Amino acid sequence: MSYKTILVHIDQGKHNEKRLESAIQLAKQYDACLVGLYAFSPYIPPGYVMAHMGAEIEAAQNKTAVESMSRAEKGFCKQTSAAGLEKIEWHTAYDEPAHAMSSRAQYADLVVIGQSDSSDDSGIDMDFPERLVLTAGRPVLILPHAGDFPTIGKRILVAWNASQEATRAISNATPFLRSADSVYVMAVNSKTSKNDIVQSENMVRYLERLGTSAEVKDIHGVEIDVGNELLSRASDLDADLIVMGCYGHSRLREWVLGGATRTILESMTVPVLMSH
Repeated sequence: MSYKTILVHIDQGKHNEKRLESAIQLAKQYDACLVGLYAFSPYIPPGYVMAHMGAEIEAAQNKTAVESMSRAEKGFCKQTSAAGLEKIEWHTAYDEPAHAMSSRAQYADLVVIGQSDSSDDSGIDMDFPERLVLTAGRPVLILPHAGDFPTIGKRILVAWNASQEATRAISNATPFLRSADSVYVMAVNSKTSKNDIVQSENMVRYLERLGTSAEVKDIHGVEIDVGNELLSRASDLDADLIVMGCYGHSRLREWVLGGATRTILESMTVPVLMSH
């Protein structure tokens, strides 16, 4: 397994260039086609406004969409060309970004997006990452909005709890795991459990059969929550990637996440590969 098609989210925000730089780096590493997608989300005004100014509003939004899509494409092509990347594709969508990315993710092996940032001017909804992870059906690599990431996946921390989500995340991260210098398997528990230790050791043996040398880093009796414990251990190990399952579901219009998932999405300090 390898990543032969990598989809990267393009927007007009201040973190876009750095995110694209990381995606280009990964496309080169895996000899993949890099697909850029820019989605323009139209504003839907109240009905009474549309009744009086519908045609004018639609024309203005179409003009804005064409101009912003053109700027985004020029930026994408300029940055990929400067990096010497030849295998690229460009797509646009007149749609809500999470929905557009989820639809295009069906044709990709890996999706690259950024962490939400309330100070950004991209106009992307703050719940964009969790919505995409829960609906894409593909592994999503989320890059923190702070920091630089010259390497991604050389020192990997795997969050393991024998769940379907964690199993899927590890399978989806196989290309990273096979090329990593160090892999640590960590289970965070409220109390010592011999079964959890056995489960982690089983995963280490599985990874070794993939050609990956891994170590067990079980943590028991921790006083802080799982998400913060993962971030703390990632810092201790100088990890440049966390691999974990995303736990959550949609309830009517609310996206309900597990505690560790929400903590990581809000406070991540290293790139995180999530699968649901």
